[in-house]
Amino acid sequence: MSDTSFLDWPFLDDTHRAFARRLEAWAAEHIGTDVHPHTDVDGECRTLVRKLGEGGWLAAAVPEQGEQALDVRTLCLTREILARHSGLADFVFAMQGLGTGSVTLFGTPEMRARILPPVRAGERIAAFALSEPDAGSDVAALSTTATRVAGGWRLDGEKTWISNGGIAGHYVVFARSGEAPGARGLSAFVVEADTPGLAIAERIEVIAPHPLATLKFENCVVPDSHLLGQPGEGFKVAMATLDIFRPTVGAAALGFARRAMDEALHRAATRQMFGRPLADQQMTQAKLADMAVAIDTSALLVYRAAWTRDVQRRRITREAAMAKLHATETAQRVIDDAVQIFGGLGVKTGVKVEELYREIRALRIYEGATEVQKLIIARQMLAELRNQ
Repeated sequence: MSDTSFLDWPFLDDTHRAFARRLEAWAAEHIGTDVHPHTDVDGECRTLVRKLGEGGWLAAAVPEQGEQALDVRTLCLTREILARHSGLADFVFAMQGLGTGSVTLFGTPEMRARILPPVRAGERIAAFALSEPDAGSDVAALSTTATRVAGGWRLDGEKTWISNGGIAGHYVVFARSGEAPGARGLSAFVVEADTPGLAIAERIEVIAPHPLATLKFENCVVPDSHLLGQPGEGFKVAMATLDIFRPTVGAAALGFARRAMDEALHRAATRQMFGRPLADQQMTQAKLADMAVAIDTSALLVYRAAWTRDVQRRRITREAAMAKLHATETAQRVIDDAVQIFGGLGVKTGVKVEELYREIRALRIYEGATEVQKLIIARQMLAELRNQ
């Protein structure tokens, strides 16, 4: 059982603690903790989305009441708990939120009423389409175009590394509409998966399997009613959405790290080496201590960022960047140490720490790579200095 003492920290209240206990019990019953072979990733994702919807857990990521009901602490708790049980369960929960967050924040009442209920119920899968072959962390470099046509917009271009690509019911797509140079000339749209002109150009295989694809837009026309916010507000839409969900990436990494710590503790306590348990070796104890410190410091940063957004109701650009950077980087080290404690068994397929080793790597890249988070933190600090 993972350490749950963090639930008593002042960043969380009694409703969060009760929520965490309920989700932990549900996940143990409905998801389990086994290694998953992922022979049918698309099918597994659909099943997990349906289970999470039926259990009512997707309401945390896709609330009925709109922006004010997006509680980032609940999002982080959910991702941490799900990630500790199953990386794919965490993935599908996160994408239901990320793929509708822009709609929750900027959609019209009619758009929210049409899109959010089936996603919340687990009957529809959502996706967020920002990255391109030559534009990932540099959002201002997007080249997919949005051209005004009678009654709507024509999208042309390509998106890649799109999670849920190929199984989503809709995509939140960002394109260059040209109101101004750079990031100020982008707009955001909801594009239904069956819209003519939208095609799945490639399904992408990665080391931790999940649905991933390249999308091609060619003369793909969407009506004006599918625009999120105003023309030229696409960068604002993207950043507001990522500000909410970026600390939850840190929470997922935290869940992976806690699971690795659990596995390492059990292995160290039961593995005999030189006539005594591995846990009696001082070098093993030093590793375990480093892992514990890394996990607690990550948790402090993750829940500090979430608390700031929920309670102080302000942008958390710097706090979210710190949480994501630290939690993902330290989780990589914690999991690597766990693999080392397992020895040769740690790289065997079917062993949990081997699965965690593959699952953690992408978190240091997506939703802003570690190097980009460092730039964000430094620029925020310099901006604050100039404003003094």
